[in-house]
Amino acid sequence: MRAIFEQELGQVGEGLLQMARQVQAAVRDASTALETADLQLAEQVIAADDAIDSIERELDERCVTLLARQQPVATDLRVIVSGLRISASIERMGDLARHIAQVTRMRYPDQALPEQAREIFAELATAANGVAANVVALLESHDLELASAIEREDDVLDELHQRTFTTTLAPDWTGSVPQTVDVTLLARFYERFGDHAVSVAQRISYLVTGELDAPTD
Repeated sequence: MRAIFEQELGQVGEGLLQMARQVQAAVRDASTALETADLQLAEQVIAADDAIDSIERELDERCVTLLARQQPVATDLRVIVSGLRISASIERMGDLARHIAQVTRMRYPDQALPEQAREIFAELATAANGVAANVVALLESHDLELASAIEREDDVLDELHQRTFTTTLAPDWTGSVPQTVDVTLLARFYERFGDHAVSVAQRISYLVTGELDAPTD
């Protein structure tokens, strides 16, 4: 029975990694679509989110089944509960990538980003791509240095998010009202993407150390 239990736990980990890889592709493609006003790519991101949601549902069902059938001890319980929390965070990251793609689709054939905001969003995309890559690597390795890197990248996303307010409130801002709204929402999507990645990092840190508020650096 123990071998079966450990196999099923391993399948939970594999499912989380699969989700994270799909989210990594989603935020990369959503950012590219936003930058280039690529409607087809935006549509692909939106459609692909269903697969991420489906994996989350399967993982949740598997975790609930493990709780019901196996009566796990404390260490195993920590793994299962963390799996539930991590899957929810990764699923939300996928939703945020989809939101970015939906703005691109809504504004097509126009470019959603005015010229004055494009440099900041190029930096936001770079930071978000780094976060997503490190989430994948963290799930593969449980290396807490990667958890620290995710928190540092989230700080970058937070700073860039604040810079968008400075940009849109500046006297020389020439964006229309819809563009201003889009910039504000899009920056928030990237900022929240980083926040959910930090939640994943904290949960992995908890698995490794046994401390819920364990520092990652």
